[in-house]
Amino acid sequence: MERRDTLLGARGLTDASDCLLSADESLAELQARCGGRVPGPLAIPELRELVRQGRRMGLKIAREFTAFDGDAMVTGFARIHPLGAGEGGGCEVLVENWQRNPAALPEGRDFTERLDAIDRATAEVTGRLDTGQRVQVLIAGAPDAAALQAAAMTSPGQLWSDLVELSGISHQQPLHWRLLDGATCQFAGSERHWRVRLIPLGSDAQSPAGFELLLIAEEPLPVASEGQAPHEHEETAPTRLIGSALAPVLRQPVARIIANAETIRTRLAGPLREEYSEYAATIASAGQHLAAMLDDLADLEVVETPDFTTARERVDLADAASRAAGILGVRAQNREISLNVNGKPGDVVATAEFRRVLQILINLIGNAIAYSPAGSVVTIAVAQVGKGRVAVSVADQGPGVTPEQATRIFEKFERLGRDSDGGKDKGSGLGLYISRRLAEAMDGGLTVEGAEGGGALFRLELPAA
Repeated sequence: MERRDTLLGARGLTDASDCLLSADESLAELQARCGGRVPGPLAIPELRELVRQGRRMGLKIAREFTAFDGDAMVTGFARIHPLGAGEGGGCEVLVENWQRNPAALPEGRDFTERLDAIDRATAEVTGRLDTGQRVQVLIAGAPDAAALQAAAMTSPGQLWSDLVELSGISHQQPLHWRLLDGATCQFAGSERHWRVRLIPLGSDAQSPAGFELLLIAEEPLPVASEGQAPHEHEETAPTRLIGSALAPVLRQPVARIIANAETIRTRLAGPLREEYSEYAATIASAGQHLAAMLDDLADLEVVETPDFTTARERVDLADAASRAAGILGVRAQNREISLNVNGKPGDVVATAEFRRVLQILINLIGNAIAYSPAGSVVTIAVAQVGKGRVAVSVADQGPGVTPEQATRIFEKFERLGRDSDGGKDKGSGLGLYISRRLAEAMDGGLTVEGAEGGGALFRLELPAA
């Protein structure tokens, strides 16, 4: 049996900026293990959130407290006592029944993964960062974050924190990622406040191979005023109504439904009977399906606009494939599926719009992950396919497609193409239709055929640069 270290408790003081001014030895050690120092910004995410709540509301908080210190789980009962303005405006932090239990580590990791899953479901901006927190890919799902995405992709390789205005953090980068995880920020084009999540990639959280960046809005997207609503004489096809008017308004409430359902399902709010946990899982799954449909319908409106065009720029297909695989790496790992990218950067370059190529590849690789059995391999390869033409292909080891299915799989709302490995096809039937329309808008094409050794092979063909 693993040894459990038990202390009576620990005490600390914070200021109005949530900086830890003083701390008992055990609390100071936990602060250091989370990347902070004393005095310095409170670096323990779980305690930092409780302190912020208590300070903002001016109320005492008493709650169970759990944190991972890099080697073991630390648990206790946290009491947060807000101090008056005359005492610095901070909080007194008391952690009673402090316990450090290495045996609880696997459960703690599972707990953290559940929280990460909730944040991924509600994030409206996602990105991939390198080890220096520089942007590799950033994708915005909210209309008020479009300018942020444009700024990130216009000058790739810049620090993500240079694109936003961090709240309550006056220190200059580079900061330890734990000090930025959970911070709030704002950026040009959006009036909302956003919570930052930095999720380390790789097996070693102390020396991560990169980071997954999530921005979660604290408020829903403002509803358009009556003066901004479509006029009665304008075209109001169902897809335009949903894509332009309803999707932005519905996206945030749906995300909150998913988050709350996940909180109930994982019993983060307290004990729950098994059948109710299963009900919550069903609600979360339905919410994720609805959120995906909203995104697809918004894209459908765009690609079916008569004057829809794409940008013309040099796109390194091997680089785009690597970025798409990186974005979906966590999903593939959860299914025990390997993503292999074949091709050297710079060897195969297309004339297309990078953002649209990335969108197509994410759709193709995501489908390959969903339709492949656990433990299989998805291969992404780039090649020259003819005079003035280049291609990137995605091959899986799933059930493949029949000739009849191949002729119908790119049709709008077609959901009869293939069954997923779980036995259920939960897509909207729009992903491949939209992907082909995007490919054609870039003077390219999207096809499917049987892969060597079984499975399906999708090939995106584009003009060579």
